[in-house]
Amino acid sequence: MKKTGLMLMLCASLVVPTTADAAPVSDTNDTYNTNIAIENGMTQPIYSMDDAIQEEVYIETTVDSDNDGEPDRVHAKIIRPAETEQGLDVPVLYTMSPYYAGLNFPLEFYNVDQPLNVVNHPGKPLLTGQGNAAGLPGYLDDYFVPRGYAFIAAESIGTGQSNGCPTTGDFQEVEGTKAVIDWLNGRADAYNENGEQVTADWSTGKVGMAGVSYNGTLPNAVATTGVDGLETIVPIGAISDWYDYYRSNGAVIAPGGYQGEDTDVLAKAVMTRENPEVCAGQMENLTEGQDRETGDYNDYWYARNYVKDAKNIEASVLLVHGLNDWNVKTEQFQQWWEALEKNNVPRKMWLHQKGHTDPYYVRQEAWMTTLNKWFDYWLYDVKNGIMDEPMVDIQREDQSWETMADWPAEEAKETKLHFRAEERIGSLSFSPVANSRKKEDRIIDDPSRTAETLVEDLNGNKANLAAYLTEPLDKEMRLSGVPEVSLRAEFDRPTANLTALLVDHSKDGTEIITRGWMDPQNITSDWKAKSLSPGKEYTFQWDMQPDDYVFESGHQLGVVIISTDHDYTLRPEGGTTITINPASSYIKLPLVR
Repeated sequence: MKKTGLMLMLCASLVVPTTADAAPVSDTNDTYNTNIAIENGMTQPIYSMDDAIQEEVYIETTVDSDNDGEPDRVHAKIIRPAETEQGLDVPVLYTMSPYYAGLNFPLEFYNVDQPLNVVNHPGKPLLTGQGNAAGLPGYLDDYFVPRGYAFIAAESIGTGQSNGCPTTGDFQEVEGTKAVIDWLNGRADAYNENGEQVTADWSTGKVGMAGVSYNGTLPNAVATTGVDGLETIVPIGAISDWYDYYRSNGAVIAPGGYQGEDTDVLAKAVMTRENPEVCAGQMENLTEGQDRETGDYNDYWYARNYVKDAKNIEASVLLVHGLNDWNVKTEQFQQWWEALEKNNVPRKMWLHQKGHTDPYYVRQEAWMTTLNKWFDYWLYDVKNGIMDEPMVDIQREDQSWETMADWPAEEAKETKLHFRAEERIGSLSFSPVANSRKKEDRIIDDPSRTAETLVEDLNGNKANLAAYLTEPLDKEMRLSGVPEVSLRAEFDRPTANLTALLVDHSKDGTEIITRGWMDPQNITSDWKAKSLSPGKEYTFQWDMQPDDYVFESGHQLGVVIISTDHDYTLRPEGGTTITINPASSYIKLPLVR
């Protein structure tokens, strides 16, 4: 809570620093009774975890998602230095999660072995995480409370001891998350289990949010409200647009490892509150709004798109993502990073080679140093130079790390590579291909086989794929950014899945680097599908998932076209034939050559 009256007379105190780069806390608007020790530009542990105060509160929100006539309340657990009872003021690190009370098992997923939806009208545009036991999970409290921070672990609406209903990323969950920040700044009420009002008079009002997956998505969301007091967020493997988590260019797709999940499945999985039956109406709203039948974009998804509201962000952002994250795919960080840059948001980013995980388990010592400096800079105003460091840390394929001024690589140039049909495996050329031969490639959809299985033998599986490879590279070549495919093709049925795979081919085999999908009926717009005519050629264009990858000298860069991607798309009955016109098809890659 921001201090007024007599509290303004208290001076910020600072344990004498031991290095020259240390700097005192600077309070621009208010003065707080703070006390930290700084060494090498970082706060040091001077407070006892054994003596720390733990309390639980129920914070009143501005929404009534369970329609019981009362504002939802979110349950929060707090741990703070004991000295906060004697007037010490501290900033807060905060994680909001729907997972603290675990998940509802067994989960009921949608059947993905089903026919594709076929539209008959012209087109006009109009789980993500593992549950944890309730408590104060993770490493933030253990590390930062001794350094002069409080930590709050709150349960998202409809989960654990919070009331309300899970709504999978809409404004109600955002308001539930925001309420905690409002309480810490004196703008919301909170109560203990006895119904007595509780204030956060120990808080400086400065808040940093951090979390992985859903726990990192909610910081993205609440930052777009511009809420006063939220100084910084650390979204790790987080969603920036829910449509791109469950859909892609009109196609219904799966988060990696969770075939058949959707927004309503996720909400039911985390709905661990008492009397969950009161949320039946909200669950029906989710099922209807997500429109799993067509996969089209609509107002439901628009409301869950945080990228469009990035202009409202007042907090800084330390973004982290795995380049091999196939749960929260790389498009999520790419479009968020681009929006942050466009809106001049102070930012830094880590990109690692793992999947959907916390960098604590990838590069622990360096991560904790970065996180320590980051929170100290933004919440204690310690002038430690963190914002003068290179903006991007990226891990390469050999597990080494390097820094970049920005991402994608500034040297990457959009490069068009052209398809060409051959007797065996097709070629991929940096030069345009003559159209005189008009040779076609045909593939037959086999939904029973994974993409990884199909690319094991490009020539032997030619009936089910079309592959195009460059000549062996005479030097290494780096992809940095978003690949885009343009495919001229026709189907022998009203629709089909379309999947593109970018591959690295060598004597050791073929590795899938990235991939992308589309519903061809969404040829002109994600908002509305249009009917296609079997036997008629169309040009389909779609993005693949962004990546940063180095192709080694001697390897071949390749594109493989298949229909159904067994692990990610719906799986209709096989047999659909796709006829490709390679001479009128290409891929655009951002390459450093």
